[in-house]
Amino acid sequence: MIQRVLPYEGLLHEVVEHNGVLYIGGILPEDTSLDMSGQANDVLGQLERLLKGLGSDLANVLQVTIFMTNLKEKAEFNAAWKAHFAAAHLPARAAIGVADLGPGVKLEMTAIAARASKA
Repeated sequence: MIQRVLPYEGLLHEVVEHNGVLYIGGILPEDTSLDMSGQANDVLGQLERLLKGLGSDLANVLQVTIFMTNLKEKAEFNAAWKAHFAAAHLPARAAIGVADLGPGVKLEMTAIAARASKA
């Protein structure tokens, strides 16, 4: 069964789940006045809260794709990344440079995560 939650402006669902796998659409920073470090912490915090609400957490993230408008800021992103993910639970990931994500937006992130297993 496929479940779709959190519809957004008739364009998409923020999360689609199939067989216990959560496919999470693009997460943008809420405060675009922040530098890369601030926007990265914002987006990673949103991902963490979203997963918690879906019965999962960052330890269950399988793969992340990050779209950045300036790959020279990747070190700042990486510092925030390491603050959010435990070394034992680092997901597969790709960072892709893009020309534009909108006014002030430095990154957008998508993720795939497993629903946390019931212990």
